[in-house]
Order: sequence, then C-alpha cells, then structure tokens
Amino acid sequence: MSRSMIQAAVTMNQLQQKIDVIGYNLANSQTTGYKARQAEFSSLLYQQINNLNDPANAEGRLTPDGVRVGSGAKLGSINIDLSVGSLQETGRALDIALLQPNQLFQVSVTENNVTETRYTRDGSFYLSPIANNQVMLTTKDGDPVLGTTGQIIFENGFDDIQIADNGLITVKRGMNTEVVGQLEVVEAVRPRLLEATGNNNFRLPTDLAGLGYNQAEIIQEVPAQLKSGTLETSNVNMGKELTDLITAQRSYQFNARTISMGDQMMGLVSQLRS
Repeated sequence: MSRSMIQAAVTMNQLQQKIDVIGYNLANSQTTGYKARQAEFSSLLYQQINNLNDPANAEGRLTPDGVRVGSGAKLGSINIDLSVGSLQETGRALDIALLQPNQLFQVSVTENNVTETRYTRDGSFYLSPIANNQVMLTTKDGDPVLGTTGQIIFENGFDDIQIADNGLITVKRGMNTEVVGQLEVVEAVRPRLLEATGNNNFRLPTDLAGLGYNQAEIIQEVPAQLKSGTLETSNVNMGKELTDLITAQRSYQFNARTISMGDQMMGLVSQLRS
C-alpha cells in the first residue's frame, strides 16, 4: 500500500469520528441543556524534503521551500461548548435555567456501587418521595441534586415551592414560609477537561494528577444566577452542524477516492510487470 493510501485510510478513520460527533449533536438538538461538542483536528508527523535550493524559488511563496509529506490527520480533541442556549419559559417552579456560560449544577450519581459528583446544565428537576414522608430534589433520571449542604431533602405536604434567582428553595405551609435548601452552582474554569458521561452529564477527569491539575483548578463554586420557570434549550447551531457534516462527508469521499485510484494504479503496475 502506498504512502498516500495509508494517509487517506488514517484520515478517513478520524473523519468518521468527527461525523459521529456531528451526528450526536444533531440527535440532541432538542435536548434540554445539551452542550454541543466540537471536534478539533491536528496533523500527524510529516517529513520535510528540501529539494529546492535556488533562492529564486522562495519569491512569492507562502509555504516553505521543498515538499512536505505528511501521515494524515488525527482527531486531537472533542471540546465542549458551555455557552448559554436559548431560554424557554415553562412556568414550572422546578424548571431552572443557568444564566451564565460555563456554570453547572451538581448532581450525585451512583453507578456500579460507586458514587461521584457530576455536572449538568439541565435544570429540569423533580421531587422524589423517600422515607419518613420526605421528598428529595432530583434530576429526571432520579439522581439527587446537590445544594450547599449536600442533598436537598425536606418534609412533604407543602402548598407551594419556589426557587429564587440565587438558588434559595422555599416552601409554603399554610401561612408559613420555610427555607429548605439552596442550589449550589459551580463554574468550569477549564471546560475542555470535563468528560461527558451520558445523560447530559459531565465529570472531572479520572486522572487529575496525571494531567497536572487539582479539582479547584477545574471547578470553582460561584454565586448562583438562575431563572426559575425556565429551561435552557440546546446550544446546537443546526446550520453550522449541517455545514460541518457536508464538509466532513466531502473530505471522506475524497480520501476514499484516493484509496480507490491508488488501488487501480497498483493494479496497472502489476499488469505491466506480468
């Protein structure tokens, strides 16, 4: 197999991953609080062949003299766009939207008997009944939402519930108003380091020390700036995603054509030798 065919095969594999990312974005264009992913590419190792020595060759050139033979491209990283999506009013007291970019709610998720804190922009919350006639604030998947003192649990049997712009949760019981908790909001200082875990959640990297960071350098507590009765829609830009999809598909086709033509040329060479 020729070098150009190897380059094309490597690049096609990486382009398929980009197409998968775009497809995931398009599939979640209507998901509440979904944050778009962006695939970033980088060049693989290339070889510089300096075969032009005449100084006149450099006149008017925008690239270095000689020929650069590359090894294709790779998917360098998949970055998360934590910008604010459009806000949609619902009138439901437990629907909460974050008003600032890079800010996240905290939820406690248990998988395979391991509990960890994860982060989300999806503010569609619910009250789940637990023991002793109490209720707990959870996500739509039943995961506890974390407040300033941990899980938000309080007595059932209230008449009304409200969540203020600063995250303070109050309930009314007859003529009395009771504070039952406060949402804790954090900011992703380095959002590129967050890992997607599914269910519209993110988590810290498993090997923070290996990356040279500690938790405080990635996630920091900030004052809540919320809007109740409102949900944040996905920030996927459909026009951009469709344009990127067409571009990626064209690149995939060109690289596939390279392999096809290279195979035909090798076939012709084999016929001439025989």
